[in-house]
Amino acid sequence: MEVAMDQTGEFLLPQEIKRMASAGKLDQQEAFLKKEGIPHKRLGRRILVSRAHARAWLTGVVFTPSRGINLGAVR
Repeated sequence: MEVAMDQTGEFLLPQEIKRMASAGKLDQQEAFLKKEGIPHKRLGRRILVSRAHARAWLTGVVFTPSRGINLGAVR
């Protein structure tokens, strides 16, 4: 019996981001991602969203962006 390998890749496809954000324009998609706190990177006319971050967001994980050095970890 063969097990199917995951062929989807690390990042969401542009169509998946469009569907998730319910928006066709990149600016609207990016606004949705920012509003929802989903980590992403905009590279010109592309938006990269990790599939793992999208799955975590669906389960209710809240992403808190780092704003600097964690002084609590400094000895």
